[in-house]
Amino acid sequence: MPEQAQPGQTTIGWMGTGVMGNSMCGHLMAAGYQAVVHTRTRAKAEGLLQKGARWADSPQELSSQCEVVFGIVGFPTDVEEVFLGRTGALAGARPGTILVDMTTSKPGLAVEIHDRAKAQGVFSLDAPVTGGDIGARNAALSILVGGEADVLEAVLPLFRCLGKTIVHQGGPGAGQNAKMVNQILISGNMMGLCEALVYASRAGLDVEKVLQSVSGGAAGSFALSTLGPRILKGDYEPGFYVEHFIKDMGIALEEGRRMNLVLPGLALAQQLYLAVQAQGMGKKGTQALILALRRMANLP
Repeated sequence: MPEQAQPGQTTIGWMGTGVMGNSMCGHLMAAGYQAVVHTRTRAKAEGLLQKGARWADSPQELSSQCEVVFGIVGFPTDVEEVFLGRTGALAGARPGTILVDMTTSKPGLAVEIHDRAKAQGVFSLDAPVTGGDIGARNAALSILVGGEADVLEAVLPLFRCLGKTIVHQGGPGAGQNAKMVNQILISGNMMGLCEALVYASRAGLDVEKVLQSVSGGAAGSFALSTLGPRILKGDYEPGFYVEHFIKDMGIALEEGRRMNLVLPGLALAQQLYLAVQAQGMGKKGTQALILALRRMANLP
C-alpha cells in the first residue's frame, strides 16, 4: 500500500499548466506541498516557479524527484507522451510512486498506464475532473477516480486541496468512463442553452430577464447560471476549450460504438461543435456554440 501524502514531506510533480492546471498546482503548493513542474511552454509555468516550484526539463526528470505525479494535458496523445513516452513520467518513476492522470482521456489508455505502471511497482489513478476554470480556481472540482481504493486513500489529502466531491468510480478506466457520462450530459445541456438564447433573441425578448426567470426552475443548470451570463457579456474565452470538448465527445462516441450504443444526441452535438471549430473558434469556450447557431439563423 502506498504511503499517504503529507504536507512538508510529499513532493508532487505537475505536468500541464493550462486553464485549470495552474490553479490546481497552486492550491497544492499553498497547502504546503513542494512541487516540481513541467509543461510544454515554460513561460506558462512562470507563476508557479515564482511561488517556489522547481522546473524539470522532462516528465522523466520530474517524476524522479516526486512521490506523486499529476498530469492534466490536452489530448490522449499528450497523455501517452507525458506518462508512457521515452522520457515520460513512468520512465523516471521509482517503485511506490503514484501517477495521477487528471486529463479527460480514453478509458483504455488509463488501463494501459495502470498495467505498465504496476509492472514497474508504480501505482496509478485516472482522475478526470469537472467544474472548469471556476472549479479549479475555487478548489471546488468534482474528481472522478478510477483505480485501486488504497491508492486513492493515499492521495486523498491532495485531492481534498483540489475538489469538493471525490468519488471512487471503480477500477482502472472507471474514472474516464464516468467523465464520459458527464460530457454526454453537458453536450445536450449546451445545445439546449444556446438554442434557447437564439429563440429568445429572435422572439424579441429581453434575454437577461428570461435567464433570471427560468434559472431557478426545472430549466436551471450550471451551464445556464455560469455560461449564460458570459454569453450575454460577449465573453467567449475558455473555461473549457471547444477543441477539447470535441475530443471528449469523440471518445464517448468511440466507446459507445464499442459497447453497441446509439447516442444520436451526442453525435449531433459533436457535429455542431465541429462547425464552431470550422469557423475558427476551436480555442474559444464551449459557450461559443451560440455564435455558430446565430450565423445559421442569420442573427447578429
